[in-house]
Amino acid sequence: MTIKEIDNIRSKKKALIDVRRVVREQGEKLAKQTGYRKQVLVCGGTGCTSSHSMKVIEQLEKSVKELKLDDVLIVKTGCFGLCSLGPIMIVYPEGAFYAQMTPEHAKTVAETHLVKGGSIVKELLYQGTVAEDGTIIPFAETPFYKKQMRIALRNCGVIAPEDIEEAIAAGDYTALEKVLTSMSPDDVINEVSASGLRGRGGAGFPTGRKWSFAKASQGDVKYVVCNADEGDPGAFMDRSVLEGDPHCVLEAMTIAGYAIGAHQGYIYVRAEYPVAVHRLQIAIRQAREYGLLGKNILGQGFDFDIEIRLGAGAFVCGEETALLTSIEGHRGEPRPRPPFPAVKGLFDKPTIINNVETWANINPIIVNGAAWFARIGTRTSAGTKVFALGGKITNVGLVEVPMGTTLREIVEEIGGGIPGGKKFKAAQTGGPSGGCIPAECIDTPIDYDSLLAIGSMMGSGGMIILDENDCMVDISKFYLEFTADESCGKCTPCRIGTKRLLQLLTKITEGKGEPEDLVKIEELASHMKQSSLCALGQSAPNPILSTLRYFRQEYVDHIEKKHCAGGVCKALLTYSIDPEKCRGCTLCARNCPTHAITGKVREAHVIDKDICIKCGLCLANCKFGAVVRN
Repeated sequence: MTIKEIDNIRSKKKALIDVRRVVREQGEKLAKQTGYRKQVLVCGGTGCTSSHSMKVIEQLEKSVKELKLDDVLIVKTGCFGLCSLGPIMIVYPEGAFYAQMTPEHAKTVAETHLVKGGSIVKELLYQGTVAEDGTIIPFAETPFYKKQMRIALRNCGVIAPEDIEEAIAAGDYTALEKVLTSMSPDDVINEVSASGLRGRGGAGFPTGRKWSFAKASQGDVKYVVCNADEGDPGAFMDRSVLEGDPHCVLEAMTIAGYAIGAHQGYIYVRAEYPVAVHRLQIAIRQAREYGLLGKNILGQGFDFDIEIRLGAGAFVCGEETALLTSIEGHRGEPRPRPPFPAVKGLFDKPTIINNVETWANINPIIVNGAAWFARIGTRTSAGTKVFALGGKITNVGLVEVPMGTTLREIVEEIGGGIPGGKKFKAAQTGGPSGGCIPAECIDTPIDYDSLLAIGSMMGSGGMIILDENDCMVDISKFYLEFTADESCGKCTPCRIGTKRLLQLLTKITEGKGEPEDLVKIEELASHMKQSSLCALGQSAPNPILSTLRYFRQEYVDHIEKKHCAGGVCKALLTYSIDPEKCRGCTLCARNCPTHAITGKVREAHVIDKDICIKCGLCLANCKFGAVVRN
């Protein structure tokens, strides 16, 4: 297609997308231009799909057909962010936010709300959007969304990701058009550099500088690679972007190819992301059909194409040199650096590799200008950051906030606080490579430098919230189990070091620890950080070092007192029954799987500690608070 034809598509469907970005009076005016009285957007991301959102869509389509509502458009979108409330459905132009939908609920909404002259079904709404007086609050003004600024996620939950024309109407490929018609390769690199964009994959290396190195490298063949091998436990940021707006990544990679003189790109995505892979395949096919990938893009004489490569789930392949080795068809193992990929990368050719979130920021930077992006965030960390918020938090989901937003704002306001009235203990950021931020640092601004200063790191964006019942020694052990299992084994410090660290931590959690074990852990961690070949081994000790820094007493208690404050380490637990509180109801004895509890009816019971397997069923079943866990 020509630029004029693409612009015509953008103009034709722009109002359709604009209705979804505004609500109420303005939305109602725009709706008249679209030919649709109502638009119903249902999340089709992995989170909501696992909660059967596809069945919700099927019922909606059936009900709309039966009711002959030809002026109602049903759209399957990407992630809205509030994953704990899925399946999510939003009806425009009102912006009515329905949560935890079922097919039955969908039928009710169709018959009550979607019909002409219908009304919102308030009891099915996300209750955060219903004020005390019964009026509806726009969901963008709720605590979860109010402090967010969606740049990378701008089109997620807004467009149908399998419809390229909706992506075009929402602004995708606007930057590519601008680049190919009015900017030189140096102009593009200078704009990205001036924006202050740093790699969102974890290291935070300046993106423009990486591109400039690749452009300056000599070679007729160069490559552009997208790292979509998101392997951190609890992380789903990149997956959500690919599922909700795959075209933004294709566009950004094409722009990078133009900037450095590359004509081929690869997206390395893990095979465990079937929805993301499927939508990427559709997006690439559509982009080729519309002349946005392939030969002579937009008639401007530039050629660039993209292929997908599936990863087998090896965590180490998130490291850029291991990823490139895997694309080449070899076992995914890291290479020594230098030379860096920008000089000698894929097939020994100059290569730039960025992760999905980094690519998702390119379009807004080109369209709005570097100065606009640089004003967001902090002086050294420009823009926004996407986090996968999980763990002991009310609002589990995907959030995007300006750099510099404090941890307190994320946990207490956006996240809705800790469930059950529990106390916030720590936030684990950066996955297996990161560290734990203790409650005393809850007012720390979240940016690259601030997190490094307190012993943690940004990482790719996983943020696991921990409460007072979590054991920090056990948390460290969990991440060491992961990295020990995922080590590729190429270098001795990582291959042996992770296993030895895990042995020491296991020894401590089993009540067999000795004071000198902490000295061994710190010495071994130091050696691993200095001598491991890649970032997996270099950063594997980080969770232990950060918890030792802020929660050392828990390690000491495990070793000296044989006590786990969180009640997590089974080997250190004991259960007993307070005879003063026990009523002899026998409920604990009847539920004990090993018959370790004995006693007569209406008499105090006793636990035989030699038989007890510490399953905790007695504690869970006692209605009188007589069972004590020590």
